[in-house]
Amino acid sequence: MIALDVDGTLMSYDGTISADVHAAVRDVVDAGIHVVLATGRGVHSAGPVARELGLADTWLVCSNGAVTARLSSDGDLTIVDTVTFEPGPALRAIALEVPDALFAIEDVGNGFFVSGEFPPGEIGGTLTPMPFDELTSTPTTRVVIRHPASTQEEFHELVQRVGLHEVSYAVGYTAWLDLTPAGVSKGSALEVVRRELAVEPFATAAIGDGGNDLEMLRWAARGVAMGHARDEVRAAADEVTGTIEDDGAVAVLRSLLV
Repeated sequence: MIALDVDGTLMSYDGTISADVHAAVRDVVDAGIHVVLATGRGVHSAGPVARELGLADTWLVCSNGAVTARLSSDGDLTIVDTVTFEPGPALRAIALEVPDALFAIEDVGNGFFVSGEFPPGEIGGTLTPMPFDELTSTPTTRVVIRHPASTQEEFHELVQRVGLHEVSYAVGYTAWLDLTPAGVSKGSALEVVRRELAVEPFATAAIGDGGNDLEMLRWAARGVAMGHARDEVRAAADEVTGTIEDDGAVAVLRSLLV
């Protein structure tokens, strides 16, 4: 079983999956290896990627582990499990520090409820405006917090200052913060999938590049970081492959066929 992050691992930052990645994924599936997409994307966005890769009769770990879905052999997508949390305390704490931040809470299977207009293309699906007070009182699987005027480092400092102990969080490559229920991660959801598939722990692998991949890389018997990943991600992995520009995931996928 191999768990694959999407953005920055299989897909380039312009939304392209190369022909070599397509071919490598197909060959791994044909060899009888379970391929599971494990992504921060919502299920509404992960499903089309799985279909583009030709995956079928497979599992999807979405929203950084808060949503698990099954993709049937017919291409139908079924949500199997969701884990929600009350976002109010975290949202109010962030809003006190960054009053003009943008907030979005996941509308599972559809898109997001949003406090304002996000930069074009950053979040997908149906975006439904919602007043901040309603956002804080709506249980959700995932919260996205964005502040285009801030830096990634400033968001790291913000998390430490606020102390988001009741949620799990991952800071992205920009001033972007993902919040999910406490204790929930790609790794925790993948462990459930592993048991469902009756795959032995030693027969697991994962490839990722972001802060939301740390638990997944530690969970896998063979955790592989992309070459462009930040230092803490590379340190969490057992090995490092090439960058997204090099199609680094391809070499790892091909190694499973030897």
